[in-house]
Amino acid sequence: MSETSVAKGRLPDRIVALRGRLFARINGDEGIPVPSDLIGVERFREVYSHPAAGGRSKGAALSDLFWYWLAPGPEMHQEHLEAGERYEAVARVTRSLLAVPRAGAEELARRCAGRALADVRGLVRLRDLMMPLWAEFAFELVFAEPCPRLARDLIAANADDVVSSLKCTGLRHMRRRLRLTAYLLDRLGRVRLPLPAGLSPTQQAYYLQGAFFNTAVVQLSEAMAHLLLVLAQHPEAQERARAGDDAHLDRVINETLRLYPLFGIAHRVTTGDIELDERTTIPAGSVLCFDYPAFHRAGFAEPDRFDPGRFDPDRSDRPVKELNHIPFGIAANRPCPAWRLAPIAMRVVAREVLDRYVLASSVSHTRSLPSRGPCLLTPLGARRRPGPALAYLRVRDRWEDIWRGLTQLVLGAYMVWDARRQRLCERHFASAEEHPYARPGSDHRSGS
Repeated sequence: MSETSVAKGRLPDRIVALRGRLFARINGDEGIPVPSDLIGVERFREVYSHPAAGGRSKGAALSDLFWYWLAPGPEMHQEHLEAGERYEAVARVTRSLLAVPRAGAEELARRCAGRALADVRGLVRLRDLMMPLWAEFAFELVFAEPCPRLARDLIAANADDVVSSLKCTGLRHMRRRLRLTAYLLDRLGRVRLPLPAGLSPTQQAYYLQGAFFNTAVVQLSEAMAHLLLVLAQHPEAQERARAGDDAHLDRVINETLRLYPLFGIAHRVTTGDIELDERTTIPAGSVLCFDYPAFHRAGFAEPDRFDPGRFDPDRSDRPVKELNHIPFGIAANRPCPAWRLAPIAMRVVAREVLDRYVLASSVSHTRSLPSRGPCLLTPLGARRRPGPALAYLRVRDRWEDIWRGLTQLVLGAYMVWDARRQRLCERHFASAEEHPYARPGSDHRSGS
């Protein structure tokens, strides 16, 4: 669901539209949208899966912006590594670190949730509540030992800084991020599996920071904030999930990720020609912009309506796996390596929350969720008079929408300009071409 599909005509929506036009003007005219008139929704999967749709960073002006947001070390971020031996080595380690038995993953998620939810009640921001939980979860996946308070705070601060800059609600704080890099450098010898060979210690730290302590923590925190906010705003779905209906909870998770996909636009650079038909060919070097929200809306009746029944095999007119639903990407083009682990852990954490609280919220729910998901948590069995709190939430949320939208406009415009000025991605590849035999372990603190 796009933000502008909600409450059209309000000032925040006009600000979002203005920000989009401004970003396009600064970035220039780059990218072929998918789906579009050129590439219809029926060919989305085909083009996404095409072997030539595999370039990640090199040759796209958009990459300068994403590298800027993901610094330090975006050149070692698994999502942005080009195909080759380095990517394969990094991906193998990631898969191995994520390949924990189901029972172990569930127990780890349960323990982390128990600590994060201790003594919590009242009005919270769901993303803020979830971030320390997933910081501890990711730490134990990597190091196989309990997460110290210092590490949890460093990881959560780093992840919050990354996602806040991505949503243009705050500027980057590189010193905050580099504190985590320094911490990881000191602990490389304690990672529970061997790290990719051929990388310098700094590159190994950047890899861990990008894959586990940026992407994993941010995406799991965002996903859980969306899921809990959906449950807070749909009491019937919440009660049915609380009653222990696992199939229903799985359908709620799927519908949440359909309505609020964690990816907005995924850009890929074509490494060869892609022939669409006898008269139309997408040339090598083109930037394809795959629009997840548009794809997730196509082919569904009333696509903006929350309806977990869409994923009930007894109700669907086609197999669930054939629906326009790719929350973890497509198998033929680097799917999210946590596609198996993430739903398992999310289900456990959702149950831990539902076993403790009744959730309620009256805020607007958009895909980017810049509000961080305000929600009222009332312990089960406690007296509930949510009316005044929900009225307060509603008014505060509408007011915050205005000043937050203006903040995003100003800070977002500055960061887009600064990213284009620094050209982190462009300069990285230009340097590699100029000095192809440069020592691979050289230190490069991108964007510091």
